[in-house]
Order: sequence, then C-alpha cells, then structure tokens
Amino acid sequence: MKLALALLLFAGIAVAAEAPSKKAAAPKKAAPKVYPKNPTPTQANLRYGEFERDVLDFWHAKSDKPTPLLFFIHGGGWMGGDKAGIAVEPFLKEGISVVSINYRYISQAQDVVPPVKAPLHDAARALQFVRSKAGEWNIDKQRIGASGGSAGACSSLWLAFHPDMADAKSSDPVARESTRLWTAAVNGAQTTLDPRQMREWTPNSKYGGHAFSKSGEFKTFDDFVAARERILPWIAEYSPYALVSSDDPAVYLYYSAPPALGKDQKDPTHTSNFGVKLQEHCKANGVSAELVYPGAPEVKNKTINDYLIAKLKEAK
Repeated sequence: MKLALALLLFAGIAVAAEAPSKKAAAPKKAAPKVYPKNPTPTQANLRYGEFERDVLDFWHAKSDKPTPLLFFIHGGGWMGGDKAGIAVEPFLKEGISVVSINYRYISQAQDVVPPVKAPLHDAARALQFVRSKAGEWNIDKQRIGASGGSAGACSSLWLAFHPDMADAKSSDPVARESTRLWTAAVNGAQTTLDPRQMREWTPNSKYGGHAFSKSGEFKTFDDFVAARERILPWIAEYSPYALVSSDDPAVYLYYSAPPALGKDQKDPTHTSNFGVKLQEHCKANGVSAELVYPGAPEVKNKTINDYLIAKLKEAK
C-alpha cells in the first residue's frame, strides 16, 4: 500500500479515502491533494523566470564536494499540479540535492503557439537557472537527473532527448547554460505526442490534443488525428519520441500495469505501451532505456528512486 501511494504521489495524482456508502449519492467533492511532508527548503519559491508560476524550491544536500541533483517536474496534464509533489528526504540522505519546479499551465499560455511550448520551455529555463547557481549551491552541473509523473514525465523526456538549447552568444548568463541531462527517470510517461502513434499503440487513446490546440480547438481525439499533418512540425519539436538520437542520456521508464500493444487500455493516458515503443526506438538509436512494469523482464532497478540514486552517484 505504501509503495502504491508513493507512486501515485510521484505522478502528481491525488489519493483520497473511499467514502462510506449512502442510500442517496451526495455530490462528489474534489479530493484534497496529498503531498509528502518535506523539510523546509533551502530556497523556497525562488523565481527563475518572468511568469507567475516560474518558481522553484531547492533543498541542499550537505556535502564537502558538489552534489548530484534531482530536477523534479510535477504532473497534472500541464493543467494542474504543484511542485510539492515530491518526497525529497530519500535523496538528501544519499547526498543528492533536489529542485522541484512549478511552470505555466497550458491554460495560462493560450497566447503561446503551440501552448505546450510554455511548460516545456519553462522547464528548460528552470534547468538553465539551476546550472547558473551551481557554484553558489554546490551542485555538480553534469549530474542532473530529471524526473516526474505523467506530463512531468513527458517534460523530463523532452529535456533528455532535445538538442541543447544553450545560447552561447546570449547576453543573459542563464540562457548560456546547457539544457542537457545526465539521465531521466519517469513514472507513467506519455512518450509521444503524435496522435497516429498513440492510436496505433493504444486504440482508445484520448490524451494530447490540448498540447497543440488553443481554447479547446480539438474537441475529440479524432479532431487531433485529423489535424496531424498540419501540426507535424510541432510534433517533431515537442514529442519526446521524435527527438531521440544516439547522443541522448539513459532513461528509466516506470509503469503500474503491463503492456498490451494494439489493445484498449484501462488507463490509456499512462499505459506502458508508451514505454515499450520508446524502449524499442531508443534501442534502435543506441540509447539505454530501462523499462519497468509488473512482470517486466530483466529489471535492474525496481523503483525510480533506486535508479536515480544509483545513476546520479555512479562513477564518471
């Protein structure tokens, strides 16, 4: 039960107790968010960008030498969630510092084309900001691993596979910092934002159109599929699968149920079908991708935490 709760928290999904049965059904209230109890951040609500939600929390792991860093991006479909959804103590105890970020929701970025550019570029900016603080915060610029659940997982993989966005000629010292990662370890990731791939892998797919549509332009998943040819340039830029290349870091993919390619899924938005197809694609490009789900073969690290701690502390 504790493991299941932890995984749900990691994905940014609220967990509520089951209400007692009643003769007359009462209107359902939104379940309160359940967040881990963490120590006070070393830096809280530190601004990294120009927008209201461009803030982060930083926890420093005590060390005489620069520490690795976990860079956490919360889930919530890019439409909700909060940076409080990560338990930091397991990492601090291992000498790994932690940053957890907020970012613009898609609803706050309807002037951005496509809307998903806002949360993704916010994450990239936050990563550059963190690197700009490396000396002050005693962190190792190289050993930064991203993690998150659902949309936070998709964002983490986007950072892992995207070419470096550092602008060496920028007058802004933060913009000159790298956006490349040491690794990414994620829970329930959407590994593609291509509706054709999603439907082929999981016929009852229903997620993703909001990333590219303004004010609910795509009313149904069929609308998303119909618009595919028009938005292919956006898919090429913002879908993690489309960005995989041989120079990318190793990734770890965790899912809570086994795959069934080509079949409807109970939770198509977080199905391990995403993981199977990304792992195949990574292997074809010489990129390591460890895939974990119930009954998965050749599991080396049972949990995201196990993987991150081992990977961030491995010998160079």
